[in-house]
Amino acid sequence: MSNIIVAQSGGPTSAINASLIGVVRAARECDSYDKIFGALHGISGVINEDFMELTDTEEELIMRTPASYLGSCRVKLPEVAPGNETFTRLFEVFKKYDIGAFFYIGGNDSMDTVDKLSKYAKLIGSDVRFAGVPKTIDNDLVNIDHTPGYGSAAKFIASTMLEIGYDTAVYEAPCVTIVEIMGRNAGWLTAAAALARNDTNPTPQLIYLPEVTHSEDEFIDDVKKVLEKTNNVVVAVSEGLKNKQGQYMTASTAREDKFGHAQLSGVGKYLETVVRDRLGIKCRSVELNILQRCAGHISSKTDLLEAEGLGWFAVEKTIEGYTGFMASIKRVDSEYSEADDNYAVSFYMVELDSIANKERCVPREWINEAGNDVTTEIVDYIMPLIQGELQPVYKDGLPLYASIPHLVPRS
Repeated sequence: MSNIIVAQSGGPTSAINASLIGVVRAARECDSYDKIFGALHGISGVINEDFMELTDTEEELIMRTPASYLGSCRVKLPEVAPGNETFTRLFEVFKKYDIGAFFYIGGNDSMDTVDKLSKYAKLIGSDVRFAGVPKTIDNDLVNIDHTPGYGSAAKFIASTMLEIGYDTAVYEAPCVTIVEIMGRNAGWLTAAAALARNDTNPTPQLIYLPEVTHSEDEFIDDVKKVLEKTNNVVVAVSEGLKNKQGQYMTASTAREDKFGHAQLSGVGKYLETVVRDRLGIKCRSVELNILQRCAGHISSKTDLLEAEGLGWFAVEKTIEGYTGFMASIKRVDSEYSEADDNYAVSFYMVELDSIANKERCVPREWINEAGNDVTTEIVDYIMPLIQGELQPVYKDGLPLYASIPHLVPRS
């Protein structure tokens, strides 16, 4: 029997380790693969032969552990070309460790890596099979209904917005609270703030996504209209909010990562200054930042189980002989659903060419005409994804997560 390598890449999530456990469980129980190697820090771990065996793992604890158990990286492979030294090195490692399949758990850029490896394998006639397992809290992959990691992040955002709504409601003095949420070009995460609204909590009253451009004047007018009805205004904004020229409002301070993506932050603080200067009332901004990625204490059971299922599905398909695909998910009609909401999913394969380097944004029809709120359609879309809880194990009053001494920097 041949062996497999599984690795994780990109930003961490609350569900990425559930996909890892799905791969491990499926590979262990099948009759096609022997050893299961985990590459530390993504594709870099393959290049450096930095592996750990995953045959004997604390599966239930790891599944409930947020962030990347194997570590991560943001490495962009070169374009596929005969004799390229990076690809030559990688396939030397695959041969040395008798690798039959490689599984990469990640987002858009990670699928680009899997796509290139698959194409190079075809170029040199290698039998190694390559499969992508999706994850990203941004929910911006194409050809998939929703991505693992998004449901848990949406659950955290909605819960946090609900708590902020209660916190800010206790004072009589006029106040504006601006909550900055991740989302460079796609507003899926910020849209989840709408789930916080209920019969007693109307906040956030305003939601701004990067799919629609805005001006300072429009923003101030929107805030003024809400202030006519209440002294407590809560606003949810995407970090990638754009002005009327289509530029990021914080473009002057943005840097680019290795993949050319703008690394944004500060739009909440920027709008806080605008409100103070132009309205002269109390205003504060809150940046959720990395908190929304790995809130393992409030992860979605639906999210974790679907993430595990996608990892399992990817292994099954490589055993059947498939390669160069990403495991994907779609909603299907079902007469039975645990939540009684007719929600059910199935897994299928999509070609990596149709995914890599593409981005899915929130449909314009799921944003109101004024561009300062979302519609009920997107709330209905998100709601099933946040259902259920896999309660963490507690020790000394705190969640107990898997130990990660293998990720401690070496001297």
